[in-house]
Amino acid sequence: MIQHTVCFTLVHPAGSDAETDFLRTAAAVLPGVPGVDAFRIARQVGSQSELQWQFSMDFPDRATYAAYDAHPDHRRFVESRWVSDVQAFTEFDFEPYTPRA
Repeated sequence: MIQHTVCFTLVHPAGSDAETDFLRTAAAVLPGVPGVDAFRIARQVGSQSELQWQFSMDFPDRATYAAYDAHPDHRRFVESRWVSDVQAFTEFDFEPYTPRA
């Protein structure tokens, strides 16, 4: 399993129509890409980071995650919205830790 997480800050003011439109568009497009499971949008409530938002989603394996990354709907969202609307971001991709016996 791969948990893909991206934390980001938008160029739009908090609570603005533009912020809402970006988040609604993401929620309409990204979970529909094949292989995406447990898509979540979360708002940062702590003071440890200046990044305000998080998208998180799960994939059963690396191949499915790679297919998502290359999927036309994901690429279109990145090109039409992400590039222009996101001010700063960082990505994290995690696999569960399995302790050795």
